[in-house]
Amino acid sequence: MTAETLTIARLGSGGDGIAETADGPVYVPFTLPGETVAVARVKSHGTVISMSSASPERVEPPCVHFGPHGKNGTCGGCTLQHASDALYHDFKRNLVVQALKSKGLTPEVAPLVIARPGERRRVVFTARRTEKEMLVGFNQAGSHHIVSIDHCPISSDGILSRLEVIRRVAAAIATSAEPFRVTVLETVAGLDLAFEGVKKIGDKERHAVTETVLALRAGINRVSNDGEILIEPQKPEIDFSGVRVSPPAGGFTQATKPAEAAMSELVLSALGKAKRVADLFAGSGTFALRIARQAKVHAVEGDEKALKALDHAARNTQGLKPVTVERRDLFRRPLMTSELKVYDAVVFDPPRAGAEDQCKELARSGVKTIVAVSCNPISLARDLSILTAAGYRIRLVTPIDQFLWSAHVEAVAVLDR
Repeated sequence: MTAETLTIARLGSGGDGIAETADGPVYVPFTLPGETVAVARVKSHGTVISMSSASPERVEPPCVHFGPHGKNGTCGGCTLQHASDALYHDFKRNLVVQALKSKGLTPEVAPLVIARPGERRRVVFTARRTEKEMLVGFNQAGSHHIVSIDHCPISSDGILSRLEVIRRVAAAIATSAEPFRVTVLETVAGLDLAFEGVKKIGDKERHAVTETVLALRAGINRVSNDGEILIEPQKPEIDFSGVRVSPPAGGFTQATKPAEAAMSELVLSALGKAKRVADLFAGSGTFALRIARQAKVHAVEGDEKALKALDHAARNTQGLKPVTVERRDLFRRPLMTSELKVYDAVVFDPPRAGAEDQCKELARSGVKTIVAVSCNPISLARDLSILTAAGYRIRLVTPIDQFLWSAHVEAVAVLDR
């Protein structure tokens, strides 16, 4: 290990400051461009010892758990609380711009749709029982150390106000000192707790969870472990613009309602007067059930439980256009060009890996409008390059912040021909 003084040149794609040295780039967390810092360096990673010149864009972090001097350790949930809004928003938008540029794409990129504190309705905590307490919080970056939290500015009040309840349920389900995860989703009428990785749950733990939830009477709608429902006092529901959906235990949902609303508005606007739409990687119906207000929809999804939730909601909501569903692994068996010809528009919202094979089929299709929704600018740029090479024109790309103070950004791209 050596100590040296470095000047931070820029922010990397993960949010760390980067200093250029004769040995290559050095990544220094919690620093900003223009800052001069003394660091303890191990290969390409530096830890700040002291700072001799701070950026004017540096601000006081709003959370006591953030940064190298955070309470209970360095919480790994956020990486950029020390950056001004202007610098942070430019960084997020630029992640999309640079990813597109890497594929030779220079479309219009709209200003970032910003995220605000307190909007997160879905949070993934790490938990572990120790001899002294039940830890519930976030892992320290690059470590198995859990920073147990009592405050979290990104999370909704509905989650924060029940942190102690979440700890009590976690303590009831824990079978050992091994760490496990709990995804907390704030639904219309309470919390949905989806545990993962709790091993060897027996009757003792099932009874303890039931007794705890019933005794607390604290708005816990459902508790599950690895998809198995342990108790469900009330079926959890989320609202897709007036359509109520009960997602499967541990199923995917957008992390914030404002980001979901912004993405949905962009999708619906882009579809215009399309009469028949395919929604690919449809999940539990985030877009399909909204689109059904104005067009016929064919929703395609590989997860059976998510598709059943979508189908049930569509069948039990009045005022929707026809919604058909199809269970299909679109990575292994994308919709073929011959199948796509009946649609005026296609929406796709794949996991981080993107939709490469599906885009190859879309590229050969006659679909007039395509809307790509993505949580990974790199795979989005690859997918869009496939479509533009086939003659599609990117009308607009809109970056959307859903994971506040992190290096993750969503985007919606609208294409036509």
